Amino acid sequence: MSKNNLTTNQDALDMGLLSTEYDQICTILDRTPNFTELSIFSVMWSEHCSYKNSILWLKKLPKSADHMLVEAGEENAGLVDIGDGLACAFKIESHNHPSALEPYQGAATGVGGINRDIFTMGARPIAQLNSLRFGEINLNRTQWLLKGVVKGIGDYGNSFGIPTVGGETFFDKSYNTNPLVNAFSAGIMKKGDMISATASGPGNPVFIVGSSTGKDGINGAAFASKDLTEDSVDDIPSVQVGDPFQEKLLLEATMELSKSDILVGMQDMGAAGIICSTSEMSSAGGCGMIINLDQVPTRQKMEPFEILLSESQERMLLVIKKGKESIAQEIFKKWDLNCEQIGEVTESKVLKFYSENKCIASVPADSLVLGGGAPVYEREYSEPEYYSRYKKFNISTVLPPENIIETANQIIKLPNIASKKWIFQQYDSMVGTINMSTNVPSDASVVDLRGTKKALALTVDCNARYVKADPKVGCAIAVSEAARNIVCSGGKPLAITNCLNFGNPYDPEVYWQFVNAIKGMKLACEALNTPVTGGNVSFYNQTVLKEATEPVFPTPTIGMIGLVPDKNNIMPLGFKQTGDLIYLLGDCYDDISSSEYLANYLNIDESPAPFFSLEEELKLQKILHQLIKNKNIKSAHDVSDGGLYVNLVESGIINNLGFDIFTNHDFRQDAYLFGESQSRVVVTISCDQKEKFEKILQNKLTCTYLGEVTDGKIVIDDLDFGNILMVKESYMSSIEDILSV
Repeated sequence: MSKNNLTTNQDALDMGLLSTEYDQICTILDRTPNFTELSIFSVMWSEHCSYKNSILWLKKLPKSADHMLVEAGEENAGLVDIGDGLACAFKIESHNHPSALEPYQGAATGVGGINRDIFTMGARPIAQLNSLRFGEINLNRTQWLLKGVVKGIGDYGNSFGIPTVGGETFFDKSYNTNPLVNAFSAGIMKKGDMISATASGPGNPVFIVGSSTGKDGINGAAFASKDLTEDSVDDIPSVQVGDPFQEKLLLEATMELSKSDILVGMQDMGAAGIICSTSEMSSAGGCGMIINLDQVPTRQKMEPFEILLSESQERMLLVIKKGKESIAQEIFKKWDLNCEQIGEVTESKVLKFYSENKCIASVPADSLVLGGGAPVYEREYSEPEYYSRYKKFNISTVLPPENIIETANQIIKLPNIASKKWIFQQYDSMVGTINMSTNVPSDASVVDLRGTKKALALTVDCNARYVKADPKVGCAIAVSEAARNIVCSGGKPLAITNCLNFGNPYDPEVYWQFVNAIKGMKLACEALNTPVTGGNVSFYNQTVLKEATEPVFPTPTIGMIGLVPDKNNIMPLGFKQTGDLIYLLGDCYDDISSSEYLANYLNIDESPAPFFSLEEELKLQKILHQLIKNKNIKSAHDVSDGGLYVNLVESGIINNLGFDIFTNHDFRQDAYLFGESQSRVVVTISCDQKEKFEKILQNKLTCTYLGEVTDGKIVIDDLDFGNILMVKESYMSSIEDILSV
């Protein structure tokens, strides 16, 4: 159809809208939309931008606390008071579909986009993390995706100059076609210096700054709001192309601009491009805009609707105080970036877009945004048949291993357990020299807050197998493990951001997973006093093939920040010295449910989530915090994927120290060593502190003496498991060996 003609219901369906939504658009406009207007609604009412199938449940999450400066949904990222006149802005977002088709650019632009969310608020990014999910590692496609994503993250992040300080990588067949690429960024700013993403002041000029606009990324938001199919390769033009060097210039120009008094508001130009930035800023300020698309700097000849919807990277929308235009232009000229006035703020609450002196689209700003006219749905949901079947699993049906030593040797080499050195060595973790956990690893990443005695603790966590088995329990575990990692590192958990990766929301069983994950997150966040600052919902993470639809594991990734009050109390995870005593804090259970041992060594997929008690978790974290504050322990490492044996190996390889322990024979040995029941931490103490330590823990928390640190030997129940250097070699080289074949 002609781009100027009025549209039909079929046009709306072709753009991914529902018939009822098309009728709603006609009612809002009080007329039939033209092609450009319908294109606007198709991207802004896509799941990626409107959250139409999730917002009702997201509103149930806790978002308030005394230390919160910006709550969920108010700005580009969450903002938390960290004392000393400083605030931390942080957020996590997905770039899944683009990475599935073009892994290098998909991952790179995900990194660029999340960093822009941070510095758009006036905070300088200081640290990045990522959470990655791939399919079976032996598949050629998985290796292509893995190598492309890792190189994209590394190239963009390293060039941009912000350290990648941590992350996680998880492999499962459910991600064979649809990987998950979740990028996290945190930045620091002076409290009170936040830049708002709000437009105001009729007559104030509107500028587009940064890179020129191209055809890359057009309809990217709509592309991210539909299933991946065998024809999705045709959507590669929807994948944006990033330039980290332009982003670095944009960062510095933005930081300089933020120190002036000429800025009214600023918004990153990410999903849906100009139309998203103009509508969100206008709606937030209760105003409108007139925009001349002919003034937008472009890289190629483009139709007006393409300029409007392009998701080209490294761009911002600014509203400047009238009369101060030249100051902004001089700043961006200095940094060799575009700075073009493309319109002005109006009182009308309507967005009007012009090209060649003709109005090509006129839409109310509120009608496009979350909380305004965008549709809101509560989908039907139903418990999947597998849920009750998984709960019938009985450990007695699993024969104990014939050779526990060989089992341990194989588990340490599983892709989800083995070192991810091949991945993280491609990232610059030390640029800026604020990373305090590269040379002395801790359970969370720790970065220095210069000029203070404090440090920031950061982590991303989610065991999606647990969430598949029981979404409510599994998501509560994800939040709790994130907090546990921060506490183990010497920090106090403050707040979370989330990246909610699920399948098709129109599938009642997928929506049941989503709803129950939200319920679990709510319970854990309220108990731990870690409000949700925002994040990202990514539905449609599944592949539609001719023979079947294959959703990924439900994956509600949790990004959490915490504050280490005193840098002298940062707690490492590694054993310190031969002869130190090893203790297990927390209760152990005869449980191998959803463990790596059960799922990927014994290849048993159907079992419930591992044992978890939120009450036990809170007790553990409270006592552990006191032990670290009072310097009662020398190391701390939580028991998670792979169980106690993997915990001990990871604690030992840091300083090439072994361990000599005894297991509790009230339990199966495989459950004691490889089970993943939650709320457990391994700590070490000096041998002369034994009596004092046990007295501190008496009647407060289950505390089990396991054994002692050795000079390298690994002995369990008087069995020789080898030397830590031998195990370390397997642990460190396993993934690299697979990828080099």
